[in-house]
Amino acid sequence: MSSGGIFEDQVGYSRAVVAGGFVHVSGCVCPGEDVPDDVTAQCAGALALIQETLGRAGVGFADVVRVRYMLPNTADFKACWPQLRAAFGDNPPAATMIRCGLIDPKYKIEIEVTALAAAT
Repeated sequence: MSSGGIFEDQVGYSRAVVAGGFVHVSGCVCPGEDVPDDVTAQCAGALALIQETLGRAGVGFADVVRVRYMLPNTADFKACWPQLRAAFGDNPPAATMIRCGLIDPKYKIEIEVTALAAAT
Protein backbone atom coordinates (compact mmCIF):
# COMPACT_ATOMS: atom_id res chain seq x y z
CA MET A 1 0.00 0.00 0.00
CA SER A 2 1.16 3.49 -0.79
CA SER A 3 0.06 6.75 0.81
CA GLY A 4 1.70 8.90 -1.83
CA GLY A 5 4.20 10.27 0.69
CA ILE A 6 7.23 12.08 -0.73
CA PHE A 7 9.76 9.61 0.65
CA GLU A 8 8.04 6.44 -0.61
CA ASP A 9 9.21 6.96 -4.20
CA GLN A 10 12.51 8.59 -3.28
CA VAL A 11 13.59 5.86 -0.88
CA GLY A 12 11.68 2.95 -2.42
CA TYR A 13 9.34 1.53 0.20
CA SER A 14 5.64 0.91 0.83
CA ARG A 15 3.57 2.70 3.45
CA ALA A 16 2.31 -0.72 4.54
CA VAL A 17 2.59 -4.37 3.61
CA VAL A 18 0.08 -7.06 4.54
CA ALA A 19 1.94 -10.35 4.93
CA GLY A 20 2.11 -13.33 7.25
CA GLY A 21 -1.09 -12.45 9.06
CA PHE A 22 0.11 -8.96 9.92
CA VAL A 23 -0.13 -5.39 8.65
CA HIS A 24 3.36 -3.85 8.78
CA VAL A 25 3.08 -0.06 8.67
CA SER A 26 6.31 1.79 7.89
CA GLY A 27 7.42 4.59 10.15
CA CYS A 28 5.04 7.54 9.80
CA VAL A 29 5.78 11.20 10.37
CA CYS A 30 3.34 14.09 10.17
CA PRO A 31 2.42 14.29 6.48
CA GLY A 32 2.37 17.40 4.32
CA GLU A 33 4.73 20.14 3.33
CA ASP A 34 3.87 22.52 6.20
CA VAL A 35 4.80 20.33 9.15
CA PRO A 36 4.00 21.97 12.50
CA ASP A 37 6.91 22.59 14.86
CA ASP A 38 5.03 21.21 17.87
CA VAL A 39 5.71 17.55 18.72
CA THR A 40 2.11 16.91 19.81
CA ALA A 41 0.77 18.23 16.51
CA GLN A 42 3.28 16.06 14.65
CA CYS A 43 2.25 13.06 16.76
CA ALA A 44 -1.40 13.68 15.87
CA GLY A 45 -0.52 13.85 12.18
CA ALA A 46 1.46 10.61 12.31
CA LEU A 47 -1.36 8.86 14.18
CA ALA A 48 -3.91 10.06 11.62
CA LEU A 49 -1.78 8.65 8.79
CA ILE A 50 -1.44 5.34 10.65
CA GLN A 51 -5.19 5.20 11.31
CA GLU A 52 -5.92 5.82 7.63
CA THR A 53 -3.41 3.16 6.57
CA LEU A 54 -4.71 0.58 9.03
CA GLY A 55 -8.26 1.31 7.87
CA ARG A 56 -7.30 0.62 4.26
CA ALA A 57 -6.08 -2.79 5.45
CA GLY A 58 -9.38 -3.41 7.26
CA VAL A 59 -8.00 -3.07 10.79
CA GLY A 60 -7.58 -0.35 13.43
CA PHE A 61 -5.58 0.69 16.48
CA ALA A 62 -7.20 -2.09 18.53
CA ASP A 63 -5.43 -4.61 16.27
CA VAL A 64 -1.95 -3.14 16.80
CA VAL A 65 0.36 -5.56 18.62
CA ARG A 66 3.66 -3.65 18.32
CA VAL A 67 4.61 0.01 18.14
CA ARG A 68 7.95 1.77 17.85
CA TYR A 69 8.37 5.45 18.61
CA MET A 70 11.43 7.23 17.23
CA LEU A 71 12.37 10.69 18.45
CA PRO A 72 15.52 12.80 18.18
CA ASN A 73 14.76 14.37 21.58
CA THR A 74 13.56 11.97 24.29
CA ALA A 75 12.27 14.91 26.36
CA ASP A 76 9.55 15.42 23.70
CA PHE A 77 8.07 11.96 24.23
CA LYS A 78 6.12 12.64 27.45
CA ALA A 79 4.01 15.35 25.77
CA CYS A 80 2.71 12.68 23.35
CA TRP A 81 1.67 10.14 25.98
CA PRO A 82 -1.98 11.30 26.31
CA GLN A 83 -2.54 10.97 22.54
CA LEU A 84 -0.86 7.59 22.42
CA ARG A 85 -2.88 6.31 25.37
CA ALA A 86 -6.10 7.52 23.69
CA ALA A 87 -5.19 5.93 20.36
CA PHE A 88 -4.29 2.50 21.75
CA GLY A 89 -6.95 2.34 24.48
CA ASP A 90 -7.23 -0.27 27.19
CA ASN A 91 -5.22 -2.99 25.42
CA PRO A 92 -2.01 -1.21 24.43
CA PRO A 93 0.56 -2.94 22.23
CA ALA A 94 4.12 -3.84 23.10
CA ALA A 95 6.18 -0.68 22.63
CA THR A 96 9.71 0.64 22.28
CA MET A 97 10.92 4.24 22.22
CA ILE A 98 14.14 4.83 20.29
CA ARG A 99 16.23 7.99 20.33
CA CYS A 100 17.60 8.61 16.84
CA GLY A 101 17.91 11.10 14.04
CA LEU A 102 15.02 11.21 11.57
CA ILE A 103 15.10 11.68 7.78
CA ASP A 104 14.64 15.47 8.08
CA PRO A 105 15.44 17.63 11.13
CA LYS A 106 11.95 19.20 11.01
CA TYR A 107 10.45 15.92 12.22
CA LYS A 108 10.17 15.37 15.96
CA ILE A 109 8.50 11.96 16.05
CA GLU A 110 8.11 8.93 13.79
CA ILE A 111 5.79 6.04 14.65
CA GLU A 112 5.83 2.50 13.23
CA VAL A 113 3.21 -0.18 13.98
CA THR A 114 2.48 -3.83 13.35
CA ALA A 115 -1.13 -5.01 13.55
CA LEU A 116 -2.92 -8.30 13.20
CA ALA A 117 -4.38 -8.53 9.69
CA ALA A 118 -8.11 -8.84 9.19
CA ALA A 119 -9.32 -12.41 8.87
CA THR A 120 -10.25 -13.30 5.31
